Amino acid sequence: MAMLPAWLWCSWLAFGHIPLAEAELTCSEVQRTVAPCLGYLRDPDGPVPEPCCNGVRSINNKANTTPDRQGVCRCLKATALSVRGVLNLPSLEALPGKCGVNLPYKISPTIDCNT
Repeated sequence: MAMLPAWLWCSWLAFGHIPLAEAELTCSEVQRTVAPCLGYLRDPDGPVPEPCCNGVRSINNKANTTPDRQGVCRCLKATALSVRGVLNLPSLEALPGKCGVNLPYKISPTIDCNT
């Protein structure tokens, strides 16, 4: 089993158990599902890896309710804030669209997840 970078473990420990209100998805599940995107988001040369897009589409398909979508948003925001400076933020914002997922907002460390 591959070792995760220390910052990812810290993110998981800090945010992995955040309950997503009454949501079906946990933050740790969201993080595990989109973990294949981390390499691309650090160094976005080339196409988005298919396992990354599969994870993005999977989370989008599972987040069916407003509490689910807000919880996923909070989780991704908290995770992005915890690894700020490591991720390429323009690539993070563009990632859903590159994976064929149309979101009405851009994922960023400053997003308001309540709207």
